[in-house]
Amino acid sequence: MKKHSARVAPLSACNSPVLTLTKVEGEDRPRENVVGATDPQAATGAAGAESASSKRKLHCCIRVTTVQVRKALWGVVMVICVCSSWAGSTQLAKLTFKQFDAPFTLTWFATSWNCLFFPLYYIGHMCKSPERQTPRQRFRECCRFFGDDGLTPKVFFTKMAPFGLLWILTNYLYLQALRKINTTDVSALFCCNKAFVFLLSWIVLRDRFMGVRIVAAILAIAGIVMMTYADGFHSHSVIGITLVVASASMSALYKVLFKMVLGSAKFGEAALFLSIVGSANFVFISFVPVILYFTHVEYTSSLADVPWAYLCGVAGLQFAFNVLVNFGIAMTYPKLISLGIVLSVPVNAMVDLYTCEINFNTVRLIAVFIICLGFLMLLLPEDWDQCIIQLSTKLRKRDEPAEGSVEAGATTGLNWRGRARTSMSTFAH
Repeated sequence: MKKHSARVAPLSACNSPVLTLTKVEGEDRPRENVVGATDPQAATGAAGAESASSKRKLHCCIRVTTVQVRKALWGVVMVICVCSSWAGSTQLAKLTFKQFDAPFTLTWFATSWNCLFFPLYYIGHMCKSPERQTPRQRFRECCRFFGDDGLTPKVFFTKMAPFGLLWILTNYLYLQALRKINTTDVSALFCCNKAFVFLLSWIVLRDRFMGVRIVAAILAIAGIVMMTYADGFHSHSVIGITLVVASASMSALYKVLFKMVLGSAKFGEAALFLSIVGSANFVFISFVPVILYFTHVEYTSSLADVPWAYLCGVAGLQFAFNVLVNFGIAMTYPKLISLGIVLSVPVNAMVDLYTCEINFNTVRLIAVFIICLGFLMLLLPEDWDQCIIQLSTKLRKRDEPAEGSVEAGATTGLNWRGRARTSMSTFAH
């Protein structure tokens, strides 16, 4: 039986995109040997062995490069799709509130679409996998993610229900913020969730301390303060900023707690988890929109006045965004998916500028810039400083043979001075 540990690899919660749960299936398997074993009799000559080794290295490099190029091209597509779905759902939700001011009903409606995750995953699994399993067999296999006993009532109320509430709170607070402030400020401030994830991972998961990420967190906090100052600390904007910061905090708490309690999920397990969240939302939370309707908190005169096209558009775009974020890492790098989220900020800014709903003063522009800069700094790998050092060392070593070859054709005295000069420069570095 597979037992799941609550221990998490360092910075795993901070490196992954917003609200993502999955890891690529089979990533724990040992890598297959790309190069075939050589015949001992064929290695008798040193020149032949060296030639064969160089050919194998060239073949391996070409293969790795092709895989990387393919993932990079898929990454461009994913960036565009993630940016479009996230910015589109935000703008469409803003338009929906002009006709149907019901943020909780919209949250409940959009979350209920999560029920489609596992059926769509099972269809894809049947088309791709050679192993044929019935839906019940696949369901039971994915239920092992929750423990040896599967999905029991105790597991549901202790592990599933808290994440469902955090999911609803994250989306509800985000939509409430859209009622108070413009979409540019909301999308920019929500990017602070990456900084909150790092801080919580550092405190709760005991992740490694990194100075560059502390600087990014400081930039995010400074951006929040400057964004509040941009509108002169008016009560309306302060409430909106507070709501979106609370939404980003709920998103970060959801992510860190998932890593701590459940660990990382494979595709089928994540699809089942999200489907259960959507189903529980539909079954247990449906009474809340009804109460809000009869108490005239979220009221409409008739069902014909509800903009169903907008509601379905918002729910569909959010569903597409969650599919891309959670399952897109099978085709490209997670950091490119995160890049699509931060690129939604300038897209929303262009839409707001076109619709004349925002005043881009200097303070707001600086606040948006430093928040996005902090988000991008958090995407840096853990060993980014070592990578820069290794890159500079390789570039320096590449230049040294070139200088030596130029000086080789000179006289003996010049050649000696060239070697001495090279030795002194190497010692100096």
